[in-house]
Amino acid sequence: MTSTVPNAAQHHDDGQPPITMFGPDFPYAYDDYLHHAAGLGRIPATGHGTEVAVIGGGLSGIVAAYELMKMGLKPVVYEADQIGGRLRTVGFEGCDPALTAEMGAMRFPPSSTALQYYIDLVGLETKPFPNPLAESTPSTVVDLKGESHYATSVDDLPQVYRDVMNAWNACLEEGADFAEMNRALRERDVPKIREIWSRLVEQLDNQTFYGFLCASEAFKSFRHREIFGQVGFGTGGWDTDFPNSILEILRVVYTEADDHHRGIVGGSQQLPLRLWEREPQKIVHWDLGTSLKSLHASGEPRPAVTRLHRTAGNRITVTDASGDIRTFPAAIFTGQSWMLLSKVDCDDSLFPIDHWTAMERTHYMESSKLFVPVDRPFWLDKDEDTGRDVMSMTLTDRMTRGTYLLDDGPDKPAVICLSYTWCDDSLKWLPLSANERMEVMLKSLGEIYPKVDIRKHIIGNPVTVSWENEPYFMGAFKANLPGHYRYQRRLFTHFMQDRLPADKRGLFLAGDDISWTAGWAEGAVQTALNAVWGVMHQLGGATDPVNPGPGDVFDEIAPVELPED
Repeated sequence: MTSTVPNAAQHHDDGQPPITMFGPDFPYAYDDYLHHAAGLGRIPATGHGTEVAVIGGGLSGIVAAYELMKMGLKPVVYEADQIGGRLRTVGFEGCDPALTAEMGAMRFPPSSTALQYYIDLVGLETKPFPNPLAESTPSTVVDLKGESHYATSVDDLPQVYRDVMNAWNACLEEGADFAEMNRALRERDVPKIREIWSRLVEQLDNQTFYGFLCASEAFKSFRHREIFGQVGFGTGGWDTDFPNSILEILRVVYTEADDHHRGIVGGSQQLPLRLWEREPQKIVHWDLGTSLKSLHASGEPRPAVTRLHRTAGNRITVTDASGDIRTFPAAIFTGQSWMLLSKVDCDDSLFPIDHWTAMERTHYMESSKLFVPVDRPFWLDKDEDTGRDVMSMTLTDRMTRGTYLLDDGPDKPAVICLSYTWCDDSLKWLPLSANERMEVMLKSLGEIYPKVDIRKHIIGNPVTVSWENEPYFMGAFKANLPGHYRYQRRLFTHFMQDRLPADKRGLFLAGDDISWTAGWAEGAVQTALNAVWGVMHQLGGATDPVNPGPGDVFDEIAPVELPED
C-alpha cells in the first residue's frame, strides 16, 4: 500500500504491466508510438533544416525540440530561466553537491510510460519514493487534532481510517464505475473506455470533488470526509483539491497516477538536461553527433520571449528579451498558458477567441516546499522506550501538512522536505522567508516529536519555493474547476489545426496544463508529442502507416464533446 487511505486502484505485484497513463479522455498509447521502429514521422526533404520555434525549455519543450531535431528540423528553443521548468533540482550551499532537493516534480508513477521511455533513453535510474505507508517507507505518523498514530502499514492505524478507506472505495465504485474503467484501461479496451467516460463527463462535469463525496451514502459522515481530506490517498491529504472538478480526480485514480511512485536518482532535472545534450543515433539531415545544445549558439537556449505576433504568410514572429526578432513557419508554446496573457505581448490573432477564453479560465493551484540538509538519516534511530523510529514520514493537519524523509544510506547526509503544501496552505507561507518558514515548521514538528531535536542535525541553510510567486509560472499546475471540461478540450485538441481557420494555424500549445493530466510529467510528454505531430503535419510531413500518430487516429478517439447550448 502506498497511502494512508488507499484507493481502489492499488495493486501489489500481480504480474500485470502498469496502466499506460493515456487516460480516459484520449485513449492513445503514446508509449507504443514512441517505441515503434518506424519512428514518429517524416518531413519532406525540402523542409529539412527548417527552423521551428520552441518556447519554453521545460520537459515538454525539450521533448518536442528533441523529436523535431530527429526529423531533420532545426528547433530554436527559447527559455526565460533554466532548462527543466518544474523539473527543478537544487543543491544546498556549502554541502555535498550530491545532496539535492526537488523543488517541483519529485515522484513519478509507473503508469507514466511515455515519460519512462525518455528516462530510460537517457540512462537515468529511479528508486522508490517514500510516500506515506509505501512499502519502501520505514514508518508513517498520522497526526490529526493533536493525536498521533504510528504505522508501518494501514493495519496499524485505528479502525476509523479503514472505514474511510472503505468509504472511498465504495464511493468510486458507486459513482464512477471504478473497477470496470480500471480494467478497460489495463486492457486498452478503447470502446469500453469511451463508453464509460462519455457518460461520466456528461454526469459529472459540474460536480466538485467534495460534492462527489457528499453525494455518496458511503461518505455521509462529516468526520469521515474531514479525515479523508486531511489524510487522503496516495500522497497525502487532498482537501486542497475539494473545490476542483471530480473529473480531475478520477483521471488520477483510474490511471494509478498516485501509486507506486519512484524518484529519479540524482534529481529529475537531469532528464531535460540530458535530452538537451543527447546525440541521437537515428537522426535525419543532421550529422551524427548533433544535439539540441550543438544547434544553439554557445550551447544555450535563446532568452525569454517578449512578443509573439503573426506576419505575412501566416508565419509566427518571435521577439526575445535581447531584442532579436525571428520569423518561423511554425512554433510550439510550452510555458504555462497564463504567460500568454501577461508576460508575453501577444496578438489576438494568434488563437481563436474561444481558445483565449479557455486560457483565461485556466485554474492554477499554488504549491510550496521547504527542504533542509541534515547530517544523516537520524529518523531511523530507535526510541529507547517504544522501539519505534524516532521520526517518520508525517501527515498532519498542522502547518507542515506533509513531511518527507529522503536518504541515500545510513551513513550519508540526507534531506528532509519539512513541508509540502498546496493552495490555501501554500499561501500561508508566501510572506515568510526560508528561515522564517523553517522556524514555524520545526515548532510544529517539535509538537509531534517532542523527544527529537531536528535542529541539531541541520547542516545547511533551507531552500524553498512558492510556485505561485515564480514569475514564469504563477502557480504550480492546472486543476480544472467544475464546468471547465469544454475549456480543457479546446486546449488539448488545439494541435488538430486543420479544424481551425487558416489564419489561426502554425502556433501549437503543449505542456502539462494543456494535457488532461496536469501536474504530471506524463502530460507534458504527451502534449509535446501531439505538438510534434502538428508541426510535422503543418510542414507537409506524415507518419508511417504502420505507426499512426495521435492526429492520425484523432477522429476515432477524440475527447467527448459537450454541447455549448
